[in-house]
Amino acid sequence: MLMSQIQTSPPEFSAYGFTCEQWEPARMQRPDRHNEIELNLLMAGSLTYLLGGRRTTIEAGKLAIFWGAIPHQIVEFDGNAPYFVVTVPLIEFLRMGLDQSVVNPILLGTVLTDSKGNDLDDSRFRQWERELRGQDLACKRATRLEVQARLLRFASGTSNAPDHHSIQLLSNADQLACYIARNYQEPLTSKSIAESIGVHPNYAMNLFRQTFGTTMTTFITQHRISHAQRLLVTTSEAILDIALESGFQSLSRFNEAFKATCGCSPRDYRKSHKAKPA
Repeated sequence: MLMSQIQTSPPEFSAYGFTCEQWEPARMQRPDRHNEIELNLLMAGSLTYLLGGRRTTIEAGKLAIFWGAIPHQIVEFDGNAPYFVVTVPLIEFLRMGLDQSVVNPILLGTVLTDSKGNDLDDSRFRQWERELRGQDLACKRATRLEVQARLLRFASGTSNAPDHHSIQLLSNADQLACYIARNYQEPLTSKSIAESIGVHPNYAMNLFRQTFGTTMTTFITQHRISHAQRLLVTTSEAILDIALESGFQSLSRFNEAFKATCGCSPRDYRKSHKAKPA
C-alpha cells in the first residue's frame, strides 16, 4: 500500500500529476499548494481543512473536490484510518466537459461534496490506486476515463453544494487567514490585517506564523497567484489587467512572484493550461 506522509509536505507548488494514493491523516505544518484538482474520499473519521479562509470538514463516505492551487491545510482530523486522494491535472479537469456550475465554484476556492455518497467509490478508488501503481498502460488509461466518468456523474447531481453545516467557528488565527482570503485583491499591511480582529500587528504576525507555518505576506501572495491562475486559464484578459485584479501593484512584481511560485511566466502558464473549446 502506498502511503504519503502529509506531515512531510512536498516543496511548495510541487506537482503531483494524475495519481490515486492513500494518505495518512495528519496536521499539516504549512499550507500545501499544487496545480491539480484534488478528490478526497474518507472511509472513516473526518478531515478539517483550512481552505480559502474557511474551516471545512470532510466527513467519511462523501466525495470532496477542490482545487489544490488554493492554499489548503489540514488542521484537525478524527481517526487514523488512511484516506484516498486522487489528483487530476488542471488542464485535464478543464477538458472533461463538466458543467460550469461545478467548475467555477471549484476554481473560486469552494470545496464541493457529494452529500449522497456512492456505494461504489470504495472499490473504485482501491482499483484506481492499484492500477496506477502498475505497469499496464491500458489500465492506466481506463482509470483516467473512469475518474472522468465519476466527475461527470458528480456534476450531474443536484446536491453538489458545499456543506455549510461543516463550517466551524474561527479562532483568531483563522480569522486572520479569512480576512486575507477575502481581501487579498486590496492593498494589505500587517497593521490593517491585525486591526480587522483588534490585535497588535506583531501579535498577529507571530500568531499566523506559529499557526500556519508561513508568513502573512507569503499567504497573501499565494492567494493572489491562485486568483491569477484562474483568470489566466478561464479568461482572455490582458496579463497586466490580471496582475492588477489579483492584487499585485505592478506587472514586474507579478511576473517575479508568478515565476517563483509556478516555475514559468504567466504567458507560458496560460499557453499550456488554456482549455480548448469543446
